[in-house]
Amino acid sequence: MSGPSLMEEFDLPHRKIIHVDMDAFYASVEQLDNPELKGKPLAVGGGGERGVVAAASYEARKFGVRSAMSGALARQKCPELLFVKPRFERYKEVSEIIREIFYEYTELVEPLSLDEAFLDVTDNQNNHHSATEIAKEIRDKIFLETGLTASAGISINKFMAKIASDINKPNGQKTIKPNEVEAFLEKLPIDKFFGIGKATSQKMHSWGIFNGRQLKQHSLEFLTANFGKAGKHYYNIVRGIQNSPVRPNRERKSVGAERTYAKNITRKKDAREALVKIAGIIEERLRKSRKKGKTITLKIKFSDFTQITRSRTIESNTWDKTIILEVIWELYTEEEFKKSIRLLGISISNFNPQHQEKEENKASQLRFDF
Repeated sequence: MSGPSLMEEFDLPHRKIIHVDMDAFYASVEQLDNPELKGKPLAVGGGGERGVVAAASYEARKFGVRSAMSGALARQKCPELLFVKPRFERYKEVSEIIREIFYEYTELVEPLSLDEAFLDVTDNQNNHHSATEIAKEIRDKIFLETGLTASAGISINKFMAKIASDINKPNGQKTIKPNEVEAFLEKLPIDKFFGIGKATSQKMHSWGIFNGRQLKQHSLEFLTANFGKAGKHYYNIVRGIQNSPVRPNRERKSVGAERTYAKNITRKKDAREALVKIAGIIEERLRKSRKKGKTITLKIKFSDFTQITRSRTIESNTWDKTIILEVIWELYTEEEFKKSIRLLGISISNFNPQHQEKEENKASQLRFDF
């Protein structure tokens, strides 16, 4: 007979965690906004003597160009390297679009940076039993709404999901199921363990520890004696034990959606058609997140990249697209715009907790399919 599973032996919580990591995010946004940069080795950052690479495209990475590398060294490695200045406001703008997609599935979103986040989809808003399929849907939606690719890792905790997301990069995903965790970790090179840096890796190598199986052979006493408090962490992670929950960094204060158009909008008719579609997306997202709001905001970015926002607060909370569109159209038609429009967006905020829908008939036992 086989022994108890890892989940049973260590009484691990039944979680389904996804780690989503955008592919070469800053560089990919620059290539998206400037098609002339596509397919070329690109670095975001400074290319001067004191400049530093903030991000590198995959074309540049083939030459050994990496983030945090000096601009001078990057040029040595790739003489054809193109440098662009970072535009963090633009990256934040795209990141917000991506985050809204995450919220369609769960409120438990823990952003690590603009380009990556953990999601706990154990009890997701669509009652979807497959975390693997959720990750695929999220990646497809990110590409559809932004034109950018993302990679994902799916497993039982944040540590495993983080490792998994790097396996099939770029534009791929990897699921490590509960019954696969221990065997996977035993084969994993020690320098691939998330959180084990170069110095620690070299120290472990000096003791003949090159993979998870060899790390697992050492006792908790040995690891704590040589690595202090981190020793217990290493003892646990090689056994797939990491119970840190996904912690949202902030309370969600708005739900939004926006679209950038390949051909600038010049006619009211086209603007209204575009806003009708966005209002429909907003209603869907509000219903999935079980939220209603009172403050409705219109965002317009013009062809010269200037932008305006206009807001109005209504008397009662809503998620109805008809009401949202009525308010948005009033805001839009307050004046005639002389510039063409490249982006339209709608957001709703000022949520009232008493109007949020309550979950009903929640299952007492969740299926743990991956």
